[in-house]
Amino acid sequence: MQAEGAFFRIKDNLSFRRFLSKGQANILTESIVLAMAHNVGKLHYKLQAGRLGQPMLPVSKTA
Repeated sequence: MQAEGAFFRIKDNLSFRRFLSKGQANILTESIVLAMAHNVGKLHYKLQAGRLGQPMLPVSKTA
């Protein structure tokens, strides 16, 4: 896992430069939201490219 690559993509793609709020709890919340946005962006890219691969758990077909 490369942490520097993720920070670069968050700074570059999401145009993140500094935290907008003050306080430790607010900074933590903002960083969690940034991480979620980064992960949703990665998932969207994989969906568009058709590169989801195999699921970790077996998927059962119902209905």
